[in-house]
Formats: sequence, structure tokens, C-alpha cells
Amino acid sequence: MKKTPIDCYHFTKTYTMNLFNDTEIFAPGHGGKVVFDLPDTELMLIDSFFSKEESDHYYNTLLHNTKWREYEMEIFDKTVKAPRMIAWYEDKSNLGADPAGPDWTTALLAIRKRVEKETGLSFNAVLLNLYRNGKDGVAWHSDHTDKSGPNPVIASLSFGETRLFRLRHKFLKDIKQIEIPLHHGSFLLMAGTTNSCWQHQVPKTARQILPRINLTFRMVCRANTRDDVAL
Repeated sequence: MKKTPIDCYHFTKTYTMNLFNDTEIFAPGHGGKVVFDLPDTELMLIDSFFSKEESDHYYNTLLHNTKWREYEMEIFDKTVKAPRMIAWYEDKSNLGADPAGPDWTTALLAIRKRVEKETGLSFNAVLLNLYRNGKDGVAWHSDHTDKSGPNPVIASLSFGETRLFRLRHKFLKDIKQIEIPLHHGSFLLMAGTTNSCWQHQVPKTARQILPRINLTFRMVCRANTRDDVAL
């Protein structure tokens, strides 16, 4: 049987638990790797993937050195600005990559190298999202699949303010929504049928909060690779 990305890990801590009662794993700075025992998903969290010093460095570097841009999306036949800013980086050697697109920065290359070493996988593109405050967020969605297949592996890194990451099953309505706080320096890996069977969102909040930067590394292989996807 072919091994999955999750199978390739040697976990220091593996949890099979009731997510609604066990809150210890969601405390900031929790160590180890956590595998979530949920149907139709391969989901793994490393809460302190980067140290505090590394996380602070990458947060400040990405915040000030990334070519952030606003983008528009269609909602109910209306064009509106998305409530976040984005940036897209892709290997120039990739089929369909924009030759005029930005070059990978030193920080992005270092983060990608660290993720690839941890997972044993290769990634050729990254989408960055900047949530400037609590008014920024992303609604329920699954990532587009025409560029990376129906069951993509997505490596998600978070820097800055803690934001909630929610998941809900598309078909099994008796399963409650899952809520995972993604802390400064955390790494969330989604694989298997997570994208085809689950939706996710980053809800807005009325609290006064600082910015959050999220990076989602992925493998893409088609022409127009800048998707309306976010974590």
C-alpha cells in the first residue's frame, strides 16, 4: 500500500481524542506533532514548528518585504475586494508560471526548504495571505483543484496573531465543526481527501488584533495557478 504524507512521519505525540474536550494540545507552545483522528482527512499540526525567534524574524521579514496586493472576487454577480491581501510566488521553471512574476525571496526559500525537509515532499508554489486585522478573514471554501488535483497536499505556516482555523465536513452533517487555533510559528499539513471532503475558513473577529501572515505551500502544474484560496 502506498504511503501517504502523514504515514511518513515519526510522531513524538500522536492524539486520538475527542477534539471538543481535549484543549491541552491547543495551548501556545505545545510541543510534538499532533495527528487528528477525523474521517476522510489527513491532518497534522506542529504547534511550535519554528522557534519564537525564528517566527518573529519571518513575520517581520514577510510583512515588510512581500509584494502584497489586493485582489477582487465575484460574489453574487458583484465584484468586491477580498478581505485580505495576497502574494503569489512560483518556480519560473513550472509550466505556465508567469515569467514576470516575483522571484522567491531568501526568507521564502528558507521556509520552503524547512518544510520540504520535514515532509519529504517538494513544493513549487506558495500563496501568502495577510490578515491585517480582525476584519480580514476567509469564508467557507475548499481549494480549487484544477491546478493541483482533487486531493492536494497543502503545507500551511502561520506567523503573527493567532487566528482560528475551522473545518466542517461537506457530507457528514452529524460531525461537529472543528476549531483549531493556529499560533505564531505553527505548521498545519493537510493531505489525503481533506480538500475534497472538508471545507475550511478563517472567521472574522470583533477583537482588536494584530496582523497574521499565512503561507500555503503547494505543488501546481497548470497554466493559470493563482487561485482564490486561503488559509
